[in-house]
Amino acid sequence: MKANIRALFAAAAAISFIPSCAVDDEIIDDTDKPGYDDDFVRAARTHDVPVDLLKAIAYVETQWQMVVGEPEHEGRPSGAGMFALWGDNLTAGAAAAQVDPEAARMDVTANLAAAAARLAELARAQGIAGDDLMAWSPVIGAFSQAPDEESQFAYINDVLGTLSEGASTTGEDGIVVAAIEPHAEIEVFDRGLPRGSADYAASIYRPSPNFNSRGGTPVSLVVIHTCEGNYAGCWGWLKNGASGASAHYVVKENGAEITQLVREANRAWHVAAAYECGRAGGQQCNRNGQSTNTFSVGIEHAGFASQSSFSSGMIEASAKLTCDITRDHGVPRDRNHIVSHGQLQPWNRTDPGPNWPWSHYIDRVRAHCGQGGGGGGGGGLIVDSNNANNNQAVAKIELSGTWKSSAGTPGYYGTGYWFADTAPTSAPATFWFYSAAAGTKTIDAWWTSGTNRASAAPFVAYNAAGTEVGRRVVNQQGSGSQWVTLGTWSFSAGWNKVSLSRWAPAGRVVIADAIRVR
Repeated sequence: MKANIRALFAAAAAISFIPSCAVDDEIIDDTDKPGYDDDFVRAARTHDVPVDLLKAIAYVETQWQMVVGEPEHEGRPSGAGMFALWGDNLTAGAAAAQVDPEAARMDVTANLAAAAARLAELARAQGIAGDDLMAWSPVIGAFSQAPDEESQFAYINDVLGTLSEGASTTGEDGIVVAAIEPHAEIEVFDRGLPRGSADYAASIYRPSPNFNSRGGTPVSLVVIHTCEGNYAGCWGWLKNGASGASAHYVVKENGAEITQLVREANRAWHVAAAYECGRAGGQQCNRNGQSTNTFSVGIEHAGFASQSSFSSGMIEASAKLTCDITRDHGVPRDRNHIVSHGQLQPWNRTDPGPNWPWSHYIDRVRAHCGQGGGGGGGGGLIVDSNNANNNQAVAKIELSGTWKSSAGTPGYYGTGYWFADTAPTSAPATFWFYSAAAGTKTIDAWWTSGTNRASAAPFVAYNAAGTEVGRRVVNQQGSGSQWVTLGTWSFSAGWNKVSLSRWAPAGRVVIADAIRVR
């Protein structure tokens, strides 16, 4: 590992100082546009750094969200802004950009300026310039503020991987937040990561010294955290003996990787609070006053309690992990036994934050453990908005007119949802389900709520002959992220359907997420 990173740095250092081909010579339209792409261009041009490098680092840090971190781990300051600035990146960056440090935390323009100025400062110190993005690897490593070479190398790889693959985020309104086109010239280094020695087969074992014995106490609780930082920085800090903290697992922002730090049989140090059953639905009151760490498994998630959404990849990967833990230890799969750090330690923690999709998350944990879907229970056939998640022999979705996909509002079912503007046209999203025999079925619907949703979204049910058998108009501004019963109606053998029409007062959107047939 050390040889790999030193070789990488040596190769970059050998590159001669290249005159910058920054964007000064380009004709730039300074008009403010929706999204952040133009803001990145201006910051990059001002401080003479490659714009896509600037974007990729911000993506690795926060997925282009403005955040305000809370102190999840003692001794490690929390970051803020789109670059999650803290430590020297904040103080030196703000000074180099000539902006107030507090503005660099809370204002997007100052945050971008401080980050770009800090990168430029680090580049000058190492004699690096120009648009050869690989040559900037030592600068990326220095910007990471990682505690050791392994996590620094991983951070560099995450940034290079983002550049290599490209990235794009679109808001629910259809506006592109920011985008990076793929860079085919970027080489992502193989880290040769071991996988076979972890409790969870899909994870990478990076042992932390920060643990002790449970004293024979069985596991009966799973605690969900956010790292208040990026993935490599999180596991790097928690495997550092000086941190005095740990967790059993850390899940990457996109769910593509999971690190195990402490064996489930051992006691990790992730909650600094004695257990109080009143914070967990009055369950396990016999454990009141005990250290929560003694009988819990802690899962950290790269990201921040203040962020507005979490990726579907992270939620799915974490749900599979939690299913595995609860199955191995016989832990009930409910909100009294799968809990947040914030509810156990509410005086100084809120993680994983108000936008963690709890109903959907518990539903996915249950589904991965074979308990079926639906936060309201009751089983049944689910017709998801993503046909990849459907058994299309009996369930499928069909769209008419213009619908856009999104995962912008947390709490959706499956991997996202469709939305469309209300208009005097049906152009529906149609959920089809097959019935082997005629009979009465209860239909439930799932959507994400928000102030821009239709207050009168019409669901209409039809039998296999195309005859309307029932309808219900719902207010999608509320009752989100849960099953809402539309009605109980008589369906025939064959392909029946429930259509969500767009015919509602203009100026809103309707959300097609999932239905359940039971």
